[in-house]
Amino acid sequence: MRATKKSGTAAEEEWPDRLDALVAAPKHHRRLFENDRVRVLDTRIAPGDTVPVHTHRWPAVHQIVSWSDFVRRDAASRVTADTRGRPAPASLPAVMGGEPLPPHPLENVGAAGLHVISLEQKNPAGW
Repeated sequence: MRATKKSGTAAEEEWPDRLDALVAAPKHHRRLFENDRVRVLDTRIAPGDTVPVHTHRWPAVHQIVSWSDFVRRDAASRVTADTRGRPAPASLPAVMGGEPLPPHPLENVGAAGLHVISLEQKNPAGW
């Protein structure tokens, strides 16, 4: 299975199956449901854990079940997100949207587990 990503007017890009979250980081991602339109992932990252390089090829709606600070890097190890020093969600669960994420590792640098349920939209233009 090869999938493509389309972002607005951006050209389609192929995202290798070997980097899909379920393949590259199965310790941290579990499929709850999937059909031809959506995929629902349960992501759990323990304190101190680093999730190997992986992708999320589709835009998603994320329900943050439990929060912890994290650092996300790109494939070249440059920091793309560091939540330390930013306010945590005011209340949990919290819901937020997210764009597809190219190859990245993610490290839980907080004291709690990070738990997120994501509904990925496989064909967002078709909604």
